[in-house]
Amino acid sequence: MKNPWEEISLEDYENHMCLESVMQLQTMNVIMKNQFEKYPVTSAMILGIAGGNGVEHINRSKYKAVYGIDINEEYLKAVAERYSDFSDVLTCMKIDLNNETEKLPHADLIIANLLVEYIGYEVFKKSVLKVNPEYVSCVIQINTDKKKWVSDSPYLHAFDRLDEVHHQMEEKALSGSMKEIGYSLIFQESKALPNGKALVRLDFQRS
Repeated sequence: MKNPWEEISLEDYENHMCLESVMQLQTMNVIMKNQFEKYPVTSAMILGIAGGNGVEHINRSKYKAVYGIDINEEYLKAVAERYSDFSDVLTCMKIDLNNETEKLPHADLIIANLLVEYIGYEVFKKSVLKVNPEYVSCVIQINTDKKKWVSDSPYLHAFDRLDEVHHQMEEKALSGSMKEIGYSLIFQESKALPNGKALVRLDFQRS
C-alpha cells in the first residue's frame, strides 16, 4: 500500500495549510528564511519539501547545493517547475525515508519541518546519521487538543489516511533522540497558531 503522502494532492495540501484558520504555510515560510540564513553552511537538505514553500529564500551566494527530498513525485515536479530559476543549486530527489535512507547525499544542514511527525524518531535519526550534517533544524507541531491534530478545513478529508503514519511529537523526546546520536539542542522557539496549536522549532548541532 502506498504511503498516504503519495496520495494527497499538492493543491489540497497547500490550500489547507494557508487557510487563515491554519496559517502554517505562511508561518513556515518566515521560519525557513531564518533556517537558511542562521548557520555558516554551504549545502542544505530539505526533508519533506512538498511544494517548495520557502525555497525562494535560498541565497545563491551562500549555497552551492540544496537537496529537496520528498516521497511524492508530483510534489517534486511542482517544485522543479515553480523554482526553475534555482535549478543550478536545487536538486529534487524522490526518496522514501522509511526504507531508502542510503540514497541520501551529504549536506551541512538538514531542514525538516513537519516531517518527523510522519516518519518517527528512529527513522529520522537514521536519516540524520546518513546525511551527517553539522546542523539540524526541525519544526514540529504541538497540539493542545490531542484528538484533533489536523485543523478543521474544507480539505480535511484529504488527510484521512495520515493517522496511519502520524506520531505525536514532544520537544523533550525529540531532543533526547537527537542526543542519542550526538546532536545537542542549541536553539528553540515557539510560534502560536490558530486553534490552540503551535509550531516549535528545535535546532541541533553535532557535538
